[in-house]
Amino acid sequence: MCATCGCGQADVRVESLASDGPADRDHHPRHGHLHEHAHPHEHAHAHEHADPHEHADPHEHAHLHEHEHGSARVRTSARAAGPVPGVVEIETALLAKNDSLAARNRTRLVAQGITALNLMSSPGSGKTSLLCRTISELAPTRPVAVIEGDQETRIDAEKIRATGAPVVQINTGSGCHLDADMVARGLAELNPQAGALVFVENVGNLVCPALFDLGETARVVVVSVTEGEDKPLKYPQMFAAADLVLINKIDLLPYVDVDLDRLVAHCREVKPGVSVLPVSVTTGAGMDRWRDWLTDPQPA
Repeated sequence: MCATCGCGQADVRVESLASDGPADRDHHPRHGHLHEHAHPHEHAHAHEHADPHEHADPHEHAHLHEHEHGSARVRTSARAAGPVPGVVEIETALLAKNDSLAARNRTRLVAQGITALNLMSSPGSGKTSLLCRTISELAPTRPVAVIEGDQETRIDAEKIRATGAPVVQINTGSGCHLDADMVARGLAELNPQAGALVFVENVGNLVCPALFDLGETARVVVVSVTEGEDKPLKYPQMFAAADLVLINKIDLLPYVDVDLDRLVAHCREVKPGVSVLPVSVTTGAGMDRWRDWLTDPQPA
């Protein structure tokens, strides 16, 4: 279980669709240049019993469970009443470990001239359709590869593979986000060529993916007009993390009660000055500006 957001991530699977089957049943990629990694979600359990003299009721017991998350030892309490001591320190330590792994990813990607973009959104925003069209339009001029993150299935990865782009599927089990270690393992399996553009399609979720640096060059948040105008205000941490916001499905504006200008304003209320590009993957409107941005995606 991830103590930062509470999701379970015990069954992470990394699979190259070019192979005959799952490439990482034991969590060890077969090849690549990003092979070194920690396993922050594997943990051993040690159970300690709290001193009964700490409780007014001598029959009340708090069971403390220690978990190994990388180099951090996490202790949580099974007792629901009251805050867990040290929870802030635990979260800080876990994110610091992730940030260290992300920095390692970033250093190696930069050394190989690889641009990595972290695509985040809620489910159904159109990330995969956006990727398929983008790959088709960029393929003649630049190598593109994809790390596909979902809790289960390889449905979206199969769509990506149909475009001809190399793709690796990461299934997170009950996990709600990708982290730097998963991406390191995915990159090792993917082994993108120098100078490639790598898209990391994160798990559909407007909360937890914003917390985890993956070592990416920049972060792109995709929101569709069918989701309404309020998403930047309701999920501010996600939109505050964005280097670019793509507003997808603008071809549906005549059929939904959404003011595009207001949605753009809400994005910039959360993050002043953020780049916002309205697009339609279906009609191609705005895709030229998206391609132009991809030539030099800079963190805001």
